[in-house]
Amino acid sequence: MSETILVAIISLIAGGAIAAVVLLLRPKPAAPADPAVERLVELHRLQAESSGHMRALGDMLAHKQAELQRSVSERLDSLSQRVGLSLQTSTQNTVDNLQKLNERLVVIDNAQKNITDLASQVTSLQGVLANKQSRGAFGQGRMEIIVQDGLPKGCYEFQHTLSNRSRPDCAVFLPDGRPLVIDAKFPLEAVTAFREAKSDDERKQAAARLRQDIGKHIGDISQKYLIPGETQDQALMFVPSESVYTELHDNFDDMVQRAYRAKVVIVSPSLLMLAIQVVQQIQKDARMREAADQIHAEVGYLMDDLRRLQERVGKLKGHFGQANDDLRQLEISAEKIETRATRIREVEFDGGDERTPTLMPPKVHPLTAAE
Repeated sequence: MSETILVAIISLIAGGAIAAVVLLLRPKPAAPADPAVERLVELHRLQAESSGHMRALGDMLAHKQAELQRSVSERLDSLSQRVGLSLQTSTQNTVDNLQKLNERLVVIDNAQKNITDLASQVTSLQGVLANKQSRGAFGQGRMEIIVQDGLPKGCYEFQHTLSNRSRPDCAVFLPDGRPLVIDAKFPLEAVTAFREAKSDDERKQAAARLRQDIGKHIGDISQKYLIPGETQDQALMFVPSESVYTELHDNFDDMVQRAYRAKVVIVSPSLLMLAIQVVQQIQKDARMREAADQIHAEVGYLMDDLRRLQERVGKLKGHFGQANDDLRQLEISAEKIETRATRIREVEFDGGDERTPTLMPPKVHPLTAAE
């Protein structure tokens, strides 16, 4: 707007300068007789010219102002439309973002609730594992779940009493009648102390404590649950934690070898599942061997039935052969009857009395055995 006004002012100044130059350059008319009259005429002329220039300048300013107002109105309308669209888009984006934010807040609330529940479960699990009796019950419960899932009822017994009145956690009965003993041990405190040791001395003390605990467990299982002639030659020491089992095999291989020498096999949950599957296959093979005699007798019965079936098929085949012969004889008799009927139909009459037929004596054919 300021640029348009400046252009108008410059145009006005230029118009006045041009008018002054034109007046100066115009040839002077001949001097009239009266100078006052000439001056008055000149003043009127200048006034008229100035009025014309002012009107032209006013018209130009009015035209420029109208164009300026139209341009400003168009720009304001365009700007208002863009601002409206921008506000509408911003509002929609804000609504969408708020909706997504609410959804994320709901997900975060659920995750927070799950984390809180998990924290409470972890706290309760820590409380369970901190107590030796609860920890032992936890290991035994996990072992019982694995055994129950892998073996049918009657193939195992929990807290089975042996002849020396000892009661292992589980006894799996194999086909030879001797049970495979499984006992759950959970040396968590010694392993935790070994992991959390900060100095070499603490680590050595924790390692010595762990070796002592594992050695005691191995000795108890070997002395109480391995009875010659009554149980299997080996027993399983179940460690209900994969991490504890890995720690023993990585850093205490001497204790693992000691367990092997004492005929005690240390197993983790995954290895116990594998051992239960092997036991299940052994029991299945034993049941198949026990049923071998019965299967052999059933096969003999099946062969007898097959032999009787073959005899009956032969008899039925003979009956069908005899029936075929009988049918063939019936066909021969039917053909002969048809021949005789044809000859009877072709009877000859003499010429005297057409009403009295004269039968031709039939030809005598010797009868065959079939007739």
